[in-house]
Amino acid sequence: MNGLGKSIELDRPLVLATRNRGKIAEFTELFKGSGIEVRTLDDFGPIPQVVEDGETFEDNAVIKARFTARVLGLPALADDSGLTVKAIGGEPGVFSARYAGEGAGDMENNLKLLERMKGIEERNAAFICILAIAVPRGPALIYEGICEGVISTELMGSNGFGYDPLFYYPPLQKTFAQMTRGEKNQVSHRGKVMQELRGELDKVCIWLRQRLSEEPF
Repeated sequence: MNGLGKSIELDRPLVLATRNRGKIAEFTELFKGSGIEVRTLDDFGPIPQVVEDGETFEDNAVIKARFTARVLGLPALADDSGLTVKAIGGEPGVFSARYAGEGAGDMENNLKLLERMKGIEERNAAFICILAIAVPRGPALIYEGICEGVISTELMGSNGFGYDPLFYYPPLQKTFAQMTRGEKNQVSHRGKVMQELRGELDKVCIWLRQRLSEEPF
C-alpha cells in the first residue's frame, strides 16, 4: 500500500539500475510496502557496461535508466548523484564516484577531497540526486533532490557510503556517516527525492502502465 492507501500493481518488476550495496539498501527501504516488485542488476546475468558520459547528473541518470530498460526489457530506475563543493568549482560533481581515479574507493575519494579542501575556509557543499525512471522505449520521468551541508575537516562516522563521513549536516549536528539509516533517509538528497517519488507512486504507476501497454512483454 502506498501513502494514499491504494494498492499499486505492475505486471513487471522495476529494476534498480545499480550494484551499489549502499544505494540498494536505501532504495529497498524506501520502496518497502509500496506494492512494487523491486529487483536489482544483481538479479540478472551479466549485461553490457553502460557508458556514463553525460555532462550533468540528469544526463547520466537518464542514460543509465534508458540503457538498463532497453537491455532487460523492463522498467528501470537509475540515479546519478554526487557532491558539489562551491569553493572548488563544483568538484567532484559528476566525477564523485571516481574523483581519485578509475577504480578508486570511497576512502581514496574522501582523502582526495580533504586534501583539495586543505586551507579553504568556505566549505559549503550540496549533495544532489537525480532519479530517472524509464521504459524500454520512450521518455523518462525525472525527480531531483538536494541536501545542503558543510565539508568536515576530518572523517567522522562509520555508517553510509561515499562522502558520508565528510558531509556534515548542521541541523542534526552530524555527518551523514554518524546518522542512522532512518535519520539519513529523512534529510538526504536521495531520501528527499524518494519521498517525493513515493508521494506520486500512483501517478508513476499509471504512467508506467500506459507506457508498458504500448510495448511487448
